[in-house]
Amino acid sequence: MSTLTGTYNLDPAHSSVGFTVRHAMVTKVRGEFTDYEASITVAEDPSASTATGTVRTESIDTRNEDRDAHVRGEDFFAVEQYPEMTFNATSFDVDANGNGTVTGDLTIKGTTKPVTFEVETFGVEEDPFGNIRMGFEARTTINRSEFGIDFQAPLNSGGMMLSEKVGIEIEGSAIKQ
Repeated sequence: MSTLTGTYNLDPAHSSVGFTVRHAMVTKVRGEFTDYEASITVAEDPSASTATGTVRTESIDTRNEDRDAHVRGEDFFAVEQYPEMTFNATSFDVDANGNGTVTGDLTIKGTTKPVTFEVETFGVEEDPFGNIRMGFEARTTINRSEFGIDFQAPLNSGGMMLSEKVGIEIEGSAIKQ
């Protein structure tokens, strides 16, 4: 892990924190959060690595203002009462290239549950401005109702408007500090 070691901060100008949820059981709605920060410390011994992240829930963007307003409300994120989601890594199971899994505590709406992200690291490069960047992708799936996001509307077919499963996707470019 020696080429990756160090502390990195996620660069919001070159990263994204997104999600997908099945809508009406026939398609997926994609969205992202535009206000977030994260720090990753990659240790020589991967088990000593750390990662933390904070997402401001009000920054949700699904490209539909009416839907965003609804999702910010009590049926979903209740952003007035719960303005942030957080993640704190508790274990790393990655190889020398930074590929593997990172497990940690995800807190949404005051509920904390363990989640495991599948992580693929693309390496470290120096950009034209002298910044050392680490690129990675991290993905997981959560059950939204386990975090108190249990809004539902029935469909005529007997199904529900939104799936319980929500995919979380992080496309990261992090700058070494």
